[in-house]
Amino acid sequence: METDSMTDEDIAQYLRAHPDYLSRHSDLLGVLTVTHPRHGNAISLTERQLHILRGKIQQLERKLAELIRFGDQNDVISEKVHRLATSLLVADGYDGKRRALFSSMQDDFTVPHVALRIWDVPVEREGEEFQPVGETVRTFANGMSRPYCGGPTNVDALEWFGEMASHIRSIALAPLQRGKQVAGLLALGSEESERFYSEMGTLYLERIGALASAALLPEIL
Repeated sequence: METDSMTDEDIAQYLRAHPDYLSRHSDLLGVLTVTHPRHGNAISLTERQLHILRGKIQQLERKLAELIRFGDQNDVISEKVHRLATSLLVADGYDGKRRALFSSMQDDFTVPHVALRIWDVPVEREGEEFQPVGETVRTFANGMSRPYCGGPTNVDALEWFGEMASHIRSIALAPLQRGKQVAGLLALGSEESERFYSEMGTLYLERIGALASAALLPEIL
C-alpha cells in the first residue's frame, strides 16, 4: 500500500491487526503524542497510558471505599437484627414479644411509626393489630413476593398509623407468614419520603418479618 494514500482509518486498522507493533517499535512511545484529557497540551503515549491507569486506580479505590462503607452499614444492621432476635427470644408471651418488636423498630432502627395487623385469629383478642382488615389488604399481602417499600399507596395500611397517617411519606410492609400463608403485616412508616424507597434492598426486612412471624404467630394462632 502506498504510504501517501493511507488514511487515518487505514493506520488504525493496521494497528488493530498488529497490536504488538509498538512493542516492536518502542522508540515511538516517546515520540508519538496525544492531547492531555484535561489540560489540552501534547503528551507522550506513555504519559497518556499512565493517566488512564491512574484514573482506573482511582475508580477502583472509590469502589473499594464504597464497598467498605456498605459492609460497615450491613454490620450495623446485622447487629440490630441480632438484638431484635435476642429480645424476642427472652420476651414473655405475645404481649411481651410485641413490645420487644415495637421497641426495637422505634428505638434501635429509629422507625418513628410502627403498626401491626394480624388476621384470622381463632380466639377474639383485644388490640389494634386484631382489628378487621379489608379484602384489598389481604389480596395485596398474599401477592407479595418480598416486602414492599415506597410511597404510601395502600390507603388501608396507611390508616393503621392513626392520626399520623397524613404525615407519612414512605412505608415498608413486611408480611407475617405462617408456612406459606400470609397471616398479617408489619407496617413501618416515616415522614421522610426517601426513608423507604422502591429500589432499596429488602433482605433485612425479610428477616425482620420472619423473626416477627416466628415470635408472634405461634402465641395466638
